[in-house]
Amino acid sequence: MRMKYWVAAIAMGAAALASVPGQAQEKKINFGWTAWADAEAVTKLAQKIIQDRFGYEVELTLADIGIQYQGVATGKLDGMLMSWQPVTHQAYMEKVGNDVNDIGPIYTQARLGWVVPAYVPEDQVKSIEDLKKTEVREKLGGKIQGIDPGAGLMRASDEAIKQYSLDGYELISASEAGMLAALERATKRNEWIVVTAWSPHWKFAKWDLRYLEDPKGVLGGLETVHKLVRKDFHQDHPEVYDFLNRMVLPISDVEAIMAEAQETSYEQAIEKYIEENKALVDYWVTGKIDGA
Repeated sequence: MRMKYWVAAIAMGAAALASVPGQAQEKKINFGWTAWADAEAVTKLAQKIIQDRFGYEVELTLADIGIQYQGVATGKLDGMLMSWQPVTHQAYMEKVGNDVNDIGPIYTQARLGWVVPAYVPEDQVKSIEDLKKTEVREKLGGKIQGIDPGAGLMRASDEAIKQYSLDGYELISASEAGMLAALERATKRNEWIVVTAWSPHWKFAKWDLRYLEDPKGVLGGLETVHKLVRKDFHQDHPEVYDFLNRMVLPISDVEAIMAEAQETSYEQAIEKYIEENKALVDYWVTGKIDGA
């Protein structure tokens, strides 16, 4: 990630994290999160189980991704459940990796890339390389619709524009909601659009989308999403640490929670998931396999 993103993230988040209570307090922990659909699903799932099964108060601090890494590294946050590795958040891990405790994946088979609606002809736009065509650039208005400027996906997208020599293109920063609104407007009008994307995400259930091929591998391959906690978290909250260590979901379960949340809410979707997966949740909590 370019240094200016890192510096900006720390500057913007300093005031927000300054007031976070000490994390060693009994029965109270604080997780950072960013308003991305997959992060909301797994973070609120962990929050619900920790509160209900361990009796903790779990506060969620909404913050830019860079602020979260710095918060966990300094101990101002207890943890975060959305560390994309090995490529997407590589710059953050290189910066603070020695100052956090990585307790492994929460799910695997994640992916980053650029997508287009399926109605964009594949014989015209199949690869990122195809975006260099004059007629394609004109149809797209010279824009790639992105997300939060501090996201690893945006860093990779900026690099993709350079590596593929996409002269005349602008990478548009927005929130996830802004990206989705742009995608919805385009699909309603049957207009061409390229958006930054990641899997898992409920948008693939709502719209017929396809990833563009990335022959240079600039946007990375399959990723694993990890759980990070501050140093000494395992000593202050050993039972929660053990729970997080065991909490691993199939990516299909993450997608199911997100899809259900679009019809109801994340709170209702999570309650339904816990009810339908009692044995798995019990294992996360107790470490015991039902019937063993």
